[in-house]
Amino acid sequence: MNVLISVDMEGISGIVHPTETNPDRYDYERGRALMTAEANAAIAGVLEAEPSATVLVTDAHGPFRNLLPEELDRRAHLVRGKPRPLGMLGGLDEHTDAVMLVGYHARAGGGPAVLAHTMNDGILDVRVAGRPMGEIGLNAAMAGHLGAPVVLLSGDDAACAEFGALVPAAVTVAVKHALGQAAAVALHPEEARERLRRAAADALARRAGVSPLALAGPLDVEVDLYPHTVDLATLVPGVSRAEGGRTITFTAAHFADAYRLILLIGQLAGIKPA
Repeated sequence: MNVLISVDMEGISGIVHPTETNPDRYDYERGRALMTAEANAAIAGVLEAEPSATVLVTDAHGPFRNLLPEELDRRAHLVRGKPRPLGMLGGLDEHTDAVMLVGYHARAGGGPAVLAHTMNDGILDVRVAGRPMGEIGLNAAMAGHLGAPVVLLSGDDAACAEFGALVPAAVTVAVKHALGQAAAVALHPEEARERLRRAAADALARRAGVSPLALAGPLDVEVDLYPHTVDLATLVPGVSRAEGGRTITFTAAHFADAYRLILLIGQLAGIKPA
């Protein structure tokens, strides 16, 4: 049994503000500790349900170097650093049996939701086959492309609702209730971890009832961007500018191609005008 746990930061209990998620800001070290503790809770739940499981924990926030390696449960393997294949799902392959998304947040435009965005502030919206998708949907569909179901997601109530609409049979753990982009009513971190541990064990035990989110190609993709990023993205073969000036479009043969190109566009969106 191979389980991949992808851990983001904005959906961790107690975290509500960019100062807690940004390596250059004063409260980041507390955020790292909270993130690592929730990762450990998920690991504990997985190994409670499947003691012989191989657990891969993927650091999926910002620089992908946030989880504290020396504090992570020693029974798991850590994937950290970038760039790397499949971004937030680094380590995912055709041998992965189940995926869990811990500390995830709602998509750009979703809300009220804590720190809602899609990859970075330069991407305004993503639509795949007409369906709006943020990091939750994109990563669930990428896992599904390789046949792996996403059996659990934790985050605020908006993230849980977004995931539940995509994968209704999966388990969700709402560790906070969003009041806005930078405000929430949060569970105590220890209570959040206990709920997450129990949920991870439960999700893995009934993984057979969760179908992978598989999207058949070809797939038409639209991404809304700021104009300078549109200019950069249209330099990529196969990417076109849609009418209106802020949207690019392309067609992918299958979801893996769509996912990789969206990752590239996300990097382009981080480039500011000279």
